[in-house]
Amino acid sequence: MVETHHLNRRARDKLTAMQLKAGTQYRSAVCDTQVVVVRAPADEVELGCGGAPMLGPDTDAVASGAPLADYALGSLIGKRYAEAELGLELLCTKAGAGSLTCNGAILAIKDAKPLPASD
Repeated sequence: MVETHHLNRRARDKLTAMQLKAGTQYRSAVCDTQVVVVRAPADEVELGCGGAPMLGPDTDAVASGAPLADYALGSLIGKRYAEAELGLELLCTKAGAGSLTCNGAILAIKDAKPLPASD
């Protein structure tokens, strides 16, 4: 399990709460990471990557800079990242150097469900 880190104050001040919708794609502002929302929470959340806010589909901005050192654990393509208490699940569609965060906490990779026995 990934240890939970919280964004420093300067990085957190840049994040803005947004209402997520299943199927919506977001991309990092500081690396190549791209995700799609699989399960969206009912409440607004602050979604980030590498210590910077994630960019929505209606943003033309290009990723620039680099992830903050404390938030550069990377994201892995094909992995699901979740925050069970909020009901958030993201699927990473493009890997990058930044760590995915929700409300300032680094998201953990969701554990795979065990397959049923085939005997």
